[in-house]
Amino acid sequence: MATRAHPGQLCLAGSGRAEALATGGAASAEGPGRPGPLRDETLGVVSVPSQWRGVQGIRGETKSCQTVSIATAEASAQTRKHADAQVQTEPSVPVGVPPGSRHDSPGLAAFLRRVEATVIRELNKNWQSHAFDGFEVNWTEPQQTVTCLHTLGYPPAQGQGLHVTSVSWNSTGSVVACAYGRLDDGDWSTLKAFVCAWNLDRRGLNPRQPAAVVEVPSAVMCLAFHPTQPSHIAGGLYSGEVLVWDMSRPEDPLLWRTGLTDDTHTDPVYQVVWLPEPRYSYRFRVLSVATDGKVLLWQAAGPGQLQLTEGFALVVQQLPRNTKLKKPHRGETEVGTTAVAFSSFDPSLFVLGTEGGFPLKCSLAAEEAALTRTPSSVSLRAPAQFTFSPHGGPVYSVSCSPFHRNLFLSAGTDGHVHLYSMLQAQPLTSLQLSHKYLFAVRWSPVRPLVFAAASGEGDVQLFDLKKSSQKPTISIKQTQDESPVYCLEFNSQQTQLLAAGDAKGTVKVWQLSTEFTEQGPSETEDLEQLAAEVAT
Repeated sequence: MATRAHPGQLCLAGSGRAEALATGGAASAEGPGRPGPLRDETLGVVSVPSQWRGVQGIRGETKSCQTVSIATAEASAQTRKHADAQVQTEPSVPVGVPPGSRHDSPGLAAFLRRVEATVIRELNKNWQSHAFDGFEVNWTEPQQTVTCLHTLGYPPAQGQGLHVTSVSWNSTGSVVACAYGRLDDGDWSTLKAFVCAWNLDRRGLNPRQPAAVVEVPSAVMCLAFHPTQPSHIAGGLYSGEVLVWDMSRPEDPLLWRTGLTDDTHTDPVYQVVWLPEPRYSYRFRVLSVATDGKVLLWQAAGPGQLQLTEGFALVVQQLPRNTKLKKPHRGETEVGTTAVAFSSFDPSLFVLGTEGGFPLKCSLAAEEAALTRTPSSVSLRAPAQFTFSPHGGPVYSVSCSPFHRNLFLSAGTDGHVHLYSMLQAQPLTSLQLSHKYLFAVRWSPVRPLVFAAASGEGDVQLFDLKKSSQKPTISIKQTQDESPVYCLEFNSQQTQLLAAGDAKGTVKVWQLSTEFTEQGPSETEDLEQLAAEVAT
């Protein structure tokens, strides 16, 4: 049986042991009240039961919580009313059973037999007739007069006294662009110039605020929109450079430029044209002509650079001598070119207007080397094949007929428009339209016998050769103070529109009357007859 000791006694005995251990276990003298030396002792098991645990026991509690009650609702929706409809087809007729005729009367049959021969004869006559050849139905409201739709201008350019030197329509026919420069005398080569464009289909068109403006460090002499890219436009500068801009990028519009190299023109560029590549019709090159006598073909080559791929040079000694020309000045070798037009029927054939007043028939396929010492990275060739009888002054504009492969127009400083055939040197007809210069002439893209000319007296003159071959059908007053009209272009997409630019810095968009936009019957044949009669 275990001996149970009280807690107080345990603590006392423990204290004595602790004291003995603290003295290092040294023997102490025996005496009353002192313990003897340390000895091994065996004590009984001491058990101290916990009365607190017995009292408390093991407690357990069960608790629960409830979330907020979820609100629910029921709703119903009713669809719209609907109705069923049925249609009944015609009662089916059994195959092989002809339907009964409601007009099977002897009188009707007799009438049809009586007129059968006459009706067939008339139908055959109509089938063989050419009365409606070339006729197309026009569902638009006829326009009886020529009216001015828009008067466009850029005040900063007009404030500098700049002229509109060129206009061009983009491939969609909705955007018209103009070039600002100068065409009169004076030292204006360092003037800051502009290229401006307006979208005529845009709502809220502001005629005094173009949709796009490009600042150019040199006067812009000519413009031409890309045939398929609506926002790309090429321009020729007074400095001789050729540039291409993207008008949809107002912050950085410049795409490519020729730079000032040995290949660049040394005189002002008077016209630029986009030409498809011979092997890749979807890729285009830019052709430029200038008064330095060179005709150059450029192609994009790398970031921002136009590279010369082909070139031609006009030299006096290599001009065809099929017509009598003025003797050139001593030492003069280059023939300055001022205008170019390409045939609609032969992509290699083109006509050049020259400072000497004589148009030249030329070819891109020419192989003869040009007799020039002008430095160039490519071999320059002599393109001239035929010389036409000259004007009384420089030729400012030429235009090839889109409806006849041999006909073209030229206009010059003598105030005359000449109608030429590619087959003979003398003009088929000569019309004096102005006592001052004529700056531009263009064939209509839709009427074979219609063309327009821009005069130095402030007029735009429209000719219809079907009505008269001697006087204009209508003369439109572009400027009230008789300031010259320098350029004009028909819209090939919206054919009722004609744009013209003048010395006041204004572009006017004219809406033509129906008589200038609807082709009459046999009009192409009349043009053929005109060319054949005069050429014989």
